[in-house]
Amino acid sequence: MSNDFPSSKFERGSRIAKTGLKVGTNYAKRYLRKKSGKENGDSDSSFHSENAKEVFKEFTKLRGTALKIAQGMSMDQGFLPEEFADVMSQAQYSVPPINKALVRSIIKRELGDYPEKLFTRFNSEAFAAASIGQVHMAELKDGRKAAIKIQYPNVRETINSDLGLAKILVKRIVKKGADIDPYFDEVKQTLLEETDYTNEGQQIELFRERFGGMNIVIPEWIKEYSTDKVLCMTYMEGRHLNEFLKEDPTQEQRNLFGQLLWDFFHQQIQDKNYVHADTHPGNFLFTHDNKLGVIDFGCVKQFPEEFFMDYLRLLPTHLDGDEEAIRNLYYKLKVIKPDSDNPDNEEEYFRFARNYGMTFAEPYKSEVFDFGDEEYRNKIKYFTKDAPIGNEPRGSQHFLYTTRVHLGLYNILMKLGARINTSDSKEILSEMLDVDFEDIIENQPV
Repeated sequence: MSNDFPSSKFERGSRIAKTGLKVGTNYAKRYLRKKSGKENGDSDSSFHSENAKEVFKEFTKLRGTALKIAQGMSMDQGFLPEEFADVMSQAQYSVPPINKALVRSIIKRELGDYPEKLFTRFNSEAFAAASIGQVHMAELKDGRKAAIKIQYPNVRETINSDLGLAKILVKRIVKKGADIDPYFDEVKQTLLEETDYTNEGQQIELFRERFGGMNIVIPEWIKEYSTDKVLCMTYMEGRHLNEFLKEDPTQEQRNLFGQLLWDFFHQQIQDKNYVHADTHPGNFLFTHDNKLGVIDFGCVKQFPEEFFMDYLRLLPTHLDGDEEAIRNLYYKLKVIKPDSDNPDNEEEYFRFARNYGMTFAEPYKSEVFDFGDEEYRNKIKYFTKDAPIGNEPRGSQHFLYTTRVHLGLYNILMKLGARINTSDSKEILSEMLDVDFEDIIENQPV
C-alpha cells in the first residue's frame, strides 16, 4: 500500500522537472558522445528503455495527469522510440492503490459520511487502480452490488502544471522544431473531461440509452452516491480479455465476443463523430451469458465532423487504390506535408502510410475475416513499430484518439483470434459515406 502520494503543485512540479532534466541531460550527453565518435548506435534499445524507466518510476508515484501522459506515450504515434513506448505501456496496469485512510476521507468529503455508514458493505481494498482513480466494491442498502470509483486528490487541479512540465520533457525526445502543442491541447481537453465524474456518469446514461436491449451491457449510474470526484455505478460480473483467454475458449466463443466488439465500434460511428475512445482490454468484460460489458466512459470523444468523415473516407479510398485521392486525403488530415523541404522524406512516408492504410482496410475485403491469421498480425506489428519517421508527430491531433480506438480494436481481435463477419459494418459505412463497398472491392486492381 502506497503512502507516497505528492498532491501539491510544488511537489509534483519538482518531481517532473527533476525527471525531465535528468532525461534531457542523458540524451544531450549521448548526443555529444555520438558526435565525437565515442559511441555507436548499438546501445539505442537499452538507452531508451533505461530513460523510459526513469520517467515511468516517477510518473507512477505521481499518478493522475502524469500517468495519463505515460499511457499516451505508450500509444504508437510514430514519434517516440519503440523501447520508450513499451515501458510506458505498463501505465495501463502497474499502479499502486492509495491508502485506506485517504479513501475514507475522500468519501467523507465528497458524499458527506464514511463508507461504512453509507453502504451495507464497502471493501477498503481497491479491486482496480488506474491513472486518475481506483475502484472499490460496495453493496448498496437496497442490496445492489456497486463499483465506487474514487479520484485521486488534486488530479484536476494539476492538469496544467503536469502537462506544461511534461511538454518540456517530451520536447527533449521528439524532433527539434516539431509542433507538439496541438497534441497537448487535445490531451488537456480530454483530461478535463475524464476528471469530471459527473460528465462520465452522463456518458454512461447516454450509452445505456443508445445500446439498451442489445447484447451490450452498460452499468447504471447511481447519482445519489456520485459527485464530480466519486462515481458510483452498478457492479458488472464478467471476465477481462486475459482471464477469458485463460479459460481456453472455443473458436465459436472467440468469434462471438469479437463480433460484439466489431459491431459495437461500427454502431457507434453511425452517430458520426461521437465514440467511446478508449479501446483497451481493461474497459471491456466478457460476461458469462455471452454479452459484452463496457465499463469505463471517461474518454468519450466528440470529433469534429469534417475530420471524422475524412478519417472514415480513408477506408474506401485505400480499398479503391486511387493514389491521387489517397494523397489528397493525407494532405487534409496532415499526414503528409505539401510544402516540405525534404520531398523524398515525404514520399517515403506517403508510401508507408498508404501501405499501412491498405493493410488496415484488408478486413473489409471479405465477408468473413480471420484476425487470428499470423501473417496479418505480423503486418500490423510491422507498421505500428517500423514507421520511417522516427521522433516526429504526424497527422491531425485527433488521430491520438481515433488511433487508440481503431488500433485498440484490432489488437483485441487479434488476441482473441476472432473471425469476423464484415457485412453489416460495410452497410453502415456505405450509407454514411455514400459509397458502394461491394462495387469498390469487386473492381480492385489485381
